[in-house]
Amino acid sequence: MNEKHEVAEHASALSRRRFTQAAGTVTAATGLLATAALPQTAAARPSAGQTAGWDTCLAVARAIMVVDDADRPLVPRYADILHGGGLPRARTAGAKSVLVVGAGPAGLVTAWLLKRAGHHVTVLEANGNRAGGRIKTFRTGGHEKAAQPFADPQLYAEAGAMRIPASHPLVIGLIDKLGLKRRLFHYVDVDRDGHPANRTWIHVNGLRMRKADYAKNPRKMNRSFGVPRTHWDTPAATILRRALDPVRDEFSTVGPDGKRVNKPLPECVRGWARVIQRFGDWSMYRFLTEHAKFDERTVDLIGTLENLTSRQPLSFLHSFMGSSLISPDTAFWELEGGTAVLADALLDKVRDQVRFDRRVTHIEYWDPDRPGQTRHVRGEGPHVWVDTVSEGRDGKVVREQFTADFAVVTVPFSGLRHVQINPMMSYTKSRAVTELHYDSATKVLLEFSRRWWEFGEDDWKRELNAVRTGLYDDYRRGTAATDGSLLGAHPSVPAGHISDAQRVHFAAHRWTSRDQPEAAGVIGGGSVSDNPNRFMFNPSHPVPGSDGGVVLASYSWADDALRWDSLDDDARYPYALGGLQQVYGQRIEVFYTGVGRTQSWLRDPYAYGEASVLLPGQHTELVQTIRHVEGPLHFAGDHTSIKPAWIEGALESAVRSALEVQRA
Repeated sequence: MNEKHEVAEHASALSRRRFTQAAGTVTAATGLLATAALPQTAAARPSAGQTAGWDTCLAVARAIMVVDDADRPLVPRYADILHGGGLPRARTAGAKSVLVVGAGPAGLVTAWLLKRAGHHVTVLEANGNRAGGRIKTFRTGGHEKAAQPFADPQLYAEAGAMRIPASHPLVIGLIDKLGLKRRLFHYVDVDRDGHPANRTWIHVNGLRMRKADYAKNPRKMNRSFGVPRTHWDTPAATILRRALDPVRDEFSTVGPDGKRVNKPLPECVRGWARVIQRFGDWSMYRFLTEHAKFDERTVDLIGTLENLTSRQPLSFLHSFMGSSLISPDTAFWELEGGTAVLADALLDKVRDQVRFDRRVTHIEYWDPDRPGQTRHVRGEGPHVWVDTVSEGRDGKVVREQFTADFAVVTVPFSGLRHVQINPMMSYTKSRAVTELHYDSATKVLLEFSRRWWEFGEDDWKRELNAVRTGLYDDYRRGTAATDGSLLGAHPSVPAGHISDAQRVHFAAHRWTSRDQPEAAGVIGGGSVSDNPNRFMFNPSHPVPGSDGGVVLASYSWADDALRWDSLDDDARYPYALGGLQQVYGQRIEVFYTGVGRTQSWLRDPYAYGEASVLLPGQHTELVQTIRHVEGPLHFAGDHTSIKPAWIEGALESAVRSALEVQRA
């Protein structure tokens, strides 16, 4: 009786993967488990209610802090390699041939490091004309020789990565090493003297309020959600921070200046491990309702204003790490000319090694350390064989095969799932490729011939009356025409980009309210709304030689993004303009050029999603497995780091995988 009870206790503490790991090997002949599950030791057992053991949580914590098994920081060494002399030079006899699958930042940097070390590198990129992965700028020219995307050929805008935290040392150092120009990205809007202003809008529940005014007096906005009286006078950000601070206390302390600082490294790592063991299986929604004890209305308030609504069902750890590793005081940078200038510079380092228009379809590999393996790789020397096919952009579809000693696979697992790999990788790796969750993210960008978001009322009066005397007052009284005739009506708007059909569509989708808010008068920053646009960002800087600019009219994630993904690209623009008008007023239409651009990362045939945003439990189940080496196959990319969707995570993985290959 006691023996049966003990076995049941062990089984209930095991996840499916842990059970399989403990169960032993799978026989090739029958595919049946060959041994029984082994019980966990007492030290490794998770506490009641947890599914991950301490060692697993400690490993994930070390990945978060980017330290080795002895809790020594890895970033300084990575920086020395990336920004300094690179990897140790391989002797001629020790030079290896390496295939790098994917020409995103992880693939390009991995190839560059290995090339500098004397190895023979070939990069295989499915895209026929562009490197950079989710670094993508809508621009004229560039290494992709892109056609003019906007009516004003000098303008550009980001389809992907648009801001770089100053707290990310690898990417900041790389930008400086490559001689690229960076400038501040104004995540919070600033005044004309560059001081934070916080004058962008919150527009929810039919109310419009400046962010600065909400921070001082949130009662009216909060009560519109129906929150309890205890939350009437507390901004949503403060409510959330107070709920998260006790968790942060595990690994950080508040200094005399009120800012948080990490505890000494070993203590900090173990504090993170405690957080992971306690909340690794939790969603953000569960944390807010079960741990923070918030009612549904307060959860709605926080979700709407703090950009958590669409990701509440996903991992608590993902959102918590984002808010903990990047503080409210973190400065952000952007690159002059667009983030894609970084892809340009990296491609220049390995241009001769990159084979564009080569989508990998099969990978076969030979692992001499794997017992019972039949050799599949063609030929006796190489350990990796890769089959590719072109997209046929020039009318001819081409297959080409490549062999090498090693391969570094950097493509998202959501894309790797469509690649046939033989022999089958380990069970845990295969399940990671199958199950790693990728989120959606969609941007809709609109071009305007004037930077109206920077206007004061005097500017508006001058510019609107330049269209027609009295038009300024017509908009203020709500009597301006709504038939689409004022779309792009300002003299600065280039002709030829707005058709009669567009006018009809925009008139049909315009926001029906005649409410005309005061001038925004902001530089940079973003507004939030509960309409489908959700988040709107203004350019932080003018483009030299242009009086116009491109507004990120809608930036959305998860389910919010899927609503946009259901629409064809051209159909998105009238909806996006209508949502922008609801927040900023109908009069912005006079500067619209009729040109927009949009990016759906889930529908992108190379990205297969915005980033790996993990589900509850996936940090402890998958993080160690994701980066695990399979014979001659190594794995890099931001999804193999704890910083998915950040270039820093891609660079961490690139240096790590290059070191792995160098040592192999």
